[in-house]
Amino acid sequence: MDFEFRAQQDQDRRSVEDLFEFQGRMIGRGTYGKVFKAKRKDGNDTNDYALKQIDATGQSMSNSAIREIALLRELNHINLINLQRVFLSHEDRRVSLLFDFAEHDLWHIIKYHRAAKASKKTVPCAPGMIKSILYQILAGIHYLHSNWVLHRDLKPANILLMGDGAERGRVKIADMGFARLFNAPLVPLSKIDPVVVTLWYRSPELLLGSHHHTKAIDLWAIGCILYELLTLEPLFHCKQDDIKASSPFNRDALEKIFQVLGYPSVI
Repeated sequence: MDFEFRAQQDQDRRSVEDLFEFQGRMIGRGTYGKVFKAKRKDGNDTNDYALKQIDATGQSMSNSAIREIALLRELNHINLINLQRVFLSHEDRRVSLLFDFAEHDLWHIIKYHRAAKASKKTVPCAPGMIKSILYQILAGIHYLHSNWVLHRDLKPANILLMGDGAERGRVKIADMGFARLFNAPLVPLSKIDPVVVTLWYRSPELLLGSHHHTKAIDLWAIGCILYELLTLEPLFHCKQDDIKASSPFNRDALEKIFQVLGYPSVI
């Protein structure tokens, strides 16, 4: 090993703390990391950024984090969150992912409108805005599916909306921690991740333990999100399961789907 070259590289490498100043408290949490708002210290760039920090102290970095980084470095679409840079800190075994900062997400937007409705101070939501959001979600997912990628964790909290600026109103699909290539998996995707998709947005085939995941699971989740945008209530509201559950099956969720859509019939 060229130790002089390595030492020079370490000296030239800029840490995330050298370049960015953190703005207040944590603003979110992903599949495996905490997200903070940050600004560049040099003052030449006034944009806000999101920094997802992954702490690998005492353990190896999660496979989900590695797969998300690998996927996002290969994907480029206006409706996908943009991974701009990856910072590695050897001293404290931390990885920082630099993203564009999105001011809003659908979970908070729905929560705001639901609270206004409950207090009888309904804030009008233009049909054109809902159409735009749906169109952009579908555009982003179509791009992923065209490149043989399943998201597998679509829910309102993972649909971001850009605030003031050039991309105002732009939808950004985020949190690719469960995303996987599905064109030629070496093993069924269910063996890699037996439990995917948050329960309220989980399709019947996932609840019943399907070994092979298809584009349908993302489209089912989008349908659930659309219903929630229109009514401000989840379509298949049920008791959430344990986040560490080892089985995708949930009787309450399946019963709720049957109540809404009817029981399957055998012909």
